[in-house]
Amino acid sequence: MKPDFQRDLIPSDDALHLIGALNVMKDKLLNAAQQWELLDETGHVPAAPSYPALLQHAIDAQGLSRDVLQLTADFAESPHHTTRVGDTVLKHLATAATMSSHAAPHFAETAECALTLARSANPTDQHYLTNRMVIDHASARAFLRRTSESLRDAAKELDDHVGFQRFLTPLTRKEGPPTPPPPRPGGRHR
Repeated sequence: MKPDFQRDLIPSDDALHLIGALNVMKDKLLNAAQQWELLDETGHVPAAPSYPALLQHAIDAQGLSRDVLQLTADFAESPHHTTRVGDTVLKHLATAATMSSHAAPHFAETAECALTLARSANPTDQHYLTNRMVIDHASARAFLRRTSESLRDAAKELDDHVGFQRFLTPLTRKEGPPTPPPPRPGGRHR
């Protein structure tokens, strides 16, 4: 392997550690998107949506977002982000950081609508608030899923990189110092 080529590789241990962290985070986000539901089992908005439960979704989404942002910042500060693969991974992480930061406000707006809905007697307002709650909550869950997908894509990029390194390892072991050419005959033969 040439020295400039080696500089473009992320050490396998570092890549595997990051893949593990990305997979854990990806799973947390995907589980949250699947579990934090607004609609009941019949597919309708509950008559009295719980403001505290919906606010808890916003709090938990904020915590997940903080973790994604920290993961992204840590990778951006590492020397690995300057490699070709690292640049692609950082793009996926940047997307994940952006998507995750949008989820919490939508959950908070859902909770706010639930609180306002409980205090509203006007049927038109109730209809509007119910629709807005459904849209905000669905949007928040979609942001969590998109964050999870971006983390999955970053992990896949790193996994492919580790696979490439494994492929190269036997090839680079065979390379050694160049063998000198066979000696030339010492004199001219006539």
